[in-house]
Amino acid sequence: MTDQTDHQTDSQTVQGYIDAWTHSVESIIELLSTLPEDSWNRATECPGWSVRDVVSHIIALESELLGDPRPIHSLPRDLRHVTSELARYMELPVDKRRCHTALEMTSELEYVVIRRSRALREARQTAGELVRWSAGPLSRELPYATLLKLRTFDVWVHEQDLRRALATPGNLDSPAARITRDHLLSALPAVIAKRAGAPAGSTVTLDVTGPLEFLRTVRVDPTGRATLDATVTLAPDVQLSLDWETYLRLACGRGRPGPVKAEGDQELAARILANFAVTP
Repeated sequence: MTDQTDHQTDSQTVQGYIDAWTHSVESIIELLSTLPEDSWNRATECPGWSVRDVVSHIIALESELLGDPRPIHSLPRDLRHVTSELARYMELPVDKRRCHTALEMTSELEYVVIRRSRALREARQTAGELVRWSAGPLSRELPYATLLKLRTFDVWVHEQDLRRALATPGNLDSPAARITRDHLLSALPAVIAKRAGAPAGSTVTLDVTGPLEFLRTVRVDPTGRATLDATVTLAPDVQLSLDWETYLRLACGRGRPGPVKAEGDQELAARILANFAVTP
């Protein structure tokens, strides 16, 4: 009975990721459906990327998961925002599409989403089955459910990049938003204990408001290991109060986010905020 229950739970997890991904990519398609040609060149908070570039990136990664060959293209060497091998890998299919029209972009996005949706419906992988994720320098094997989670996270974060660039807010509390919240929070203990160097025995509380409200506490034990929980602690060493969109932008290294109220140890708070970004 336990094995059957676990299987059902795993299947529900996989389907939840697929449904959240579908909701986000379909929201992007709807957002772009009436977008005038000149708006495709608007800058986003992704360094060096316009609206067109962000959409190109989504198309490229979903195409790779379908097994499509990468485009043959010579990438310019003078792109200032390309500072690593991973960035070069991601930039190539983006630069290839910089001359594409709005109609070409929306048509390709819709087509790749149709194909990817069909592939996801027909997939027979279990949640824990290892699959190959071809992402250039980040290529590796990882569980199928983890791959789906990462694609949901990536697509929704870029949906928000597009919405901010186009001044069309929305979906900050969608299923993909909740998956993103949990994914970003999973990195918080390492941010606080390792990158920010919070001392053993310290506690850090985050009070997040907005469309997704949550309170989380990170506790650093005597060995320096940090854990995350949802309990309230009195007089933490640091308390950071911010809204959900600010948390998202900080954790994803996007622009200059909104205000953060920091109480307690100001030096530790500054180190935490300086090391908050966890995306590549």
